[in-house]
Amino acid sequence: MGSEGNGGVTDRPAAEEKNVGAPPFEMPEIRFTKLFINGCFVDAGSGRTFETRDPRTGDVIASVAEGDKEDVDLAVKAARDAFDHGEWPRMSGSERGRIMMRFADLVEQHAGELAALESLDAGKHPAVTMAVDIGNAAGSLRYFAGAADKIHGETLKMRGQFQGYTLREPLGVAGLIIPWNFPTTMFGIKVAPALAAGCTVVVKPAEQTPLSALYLADLAKQAGIPDGVINVVPGFGPTAGAAIASHMNVDIVSFTGSTEVGRLIMEASAKSNLKPVSLELGGKSPLIIFDDADLDMAVELAISANFFNKGEACVAASRVYVQDSIYDRFEKKLAERMKSWVVGDPLNDPRVDQGPQVDKAQYERVLSFIDRGKREGATLLTGGKPCGKKGYYIEPTIFTNVKEDMVIAKEEIFGPVMCLMKFKTVEEAIARANGTTYGLGAGVVTRDLDVANRVVRSVRAGLVWVNCYFAVSSDCPFGGRKMSGFGKDEGMHALDKFLAVKSVVTPLRDSPWL
Repeated sequence: MGSEGNGGVTDRPAAEEKNVGAPPFEMPEIRFTKLFINGCFVDAGSGRTFETRDPRTGDVIASVAEGDKEDVDLAVKAARDAFDHGEWPRMSGSERGRIMMRFADLVEQHAGELAALESLDAGKHPAVTMAVDIGNAAGSLRYFAGAADKIHGETLKMRGQFQGYTLREPLGVAGLIIPWNFPTTMFGIKVAPALAAGCTVVVKPAEQTPLSALYLADLAKQAGIPDGVINVVPGFGPTAGAAIASHMNVDIVSFTGSTEVGRLIMEASAKSNLKPVSLELGGKSPLIIFDDADLDMAVELAISANFFNKGEACVAASRVYVQDSIYDRFEKKLAERMKSWVVGDPLNDPRVDQGPQVDKAQYERVLSFIDRGKREGATLLTGGKPCGKKGYYIEPTIFTNVKEDMVIAKEEIFGPVMCLMKFKTVEEAIARANGTTYGLGAGVVTRDLDVANRVVRSVRAGLVWVNCYFAVSSDCPFGGRKMSGFGKDEGMHALDKFLAVKSVVTPLRDSPWL
């Protein structure tokens, strides 16, 4: 927060003094705003465009071509031709890997421009964008480049006079629908395993943050990825996204976003060609802090687990459970620590911890949840209000006296809002952690290995962190359970969804069938 302790935007003299000598943010050149289909940037068939806006101010950054069903049809045709007749799926894995490594090199060489675009489009901190978003995208490309020549089948010992083996073949055209909270990261996470498998792709970036995906498409072409292998169609979910999900020539859809849209994608798949889907959806993750925890570390973990990336993270630990014997001390330390939390323009003030929400709709959605929490009787420990005269800034908000049946404790908010609750026993903590329709992530803070192991084995989530949070890596599978979806991004498991297993059976030479 600012010196007033209210999370105000940093328009104070102190902010200016600390910014002396810091390099000003350089506005990136917006070079790519058209659709990318079959290796070329083209206008939408309808000629329509939509505006992408700077969440710091609400001002227009650029007008971007608005793809719809007609454009998706063209992109899928290009991807289908590249898959059915092109060289990409017919290359050796090592050849694909070499090109993907060049792609990763180019991402790193252009990291500054990409980070500037991402920060401007999504309101993210440039240093975090550089380290996290760009680093993760390049890392995913390198990881799966190394996996491309390690895709093998199995030899089967069959009954009778037969032998068998399996082939793992690229599935075909992949529709990849990526979210707005980590656009470059999610581009890399989705595209890299699909390319390694030998698939071709049609990417739909979120309409709030389309610029980085278009920039990455150009880098892919420079790297030598053949035309038609990567296609990018910016647009809106009900038009471009729905067209991908229902398309008869799309063989798999991998989607990250809300549970509500995930349902629609499954429905569209069922009504069209029954394509498999991989869904990484919402979350309401618990962070359980036991009474033997290092209190200072636990406070910092709770803050980062909730307010990193402005709370716009599907795996944010928005339900923080603290054992009753340390609860009062934890709450006091947390409130004191938040007094130094700075909300403001992350592109022009190096002190800033939290920037604006991604757009007006998300800003209003988060504020509506905060209002609902107040009406339902939760108590505000910090925050609870918008801040700043323009842009989409919200104070980091912590509720206490939260009951499990409150909306703020049940529904994903996707913003800087923490629900702080107390518990007595391990059994109670586990039961309350599991008392949600979601199952994406969880965290445990304790020095007791037995307690940690018990909680890890009992909590129904796809990823559990012990004495850390948000620790991810290209080799660590990421994905949820229950209404948080199914299928994995990252790790070798991510390849599975882009590969088809084919069994081959032949008779032995002395078989009576010959």
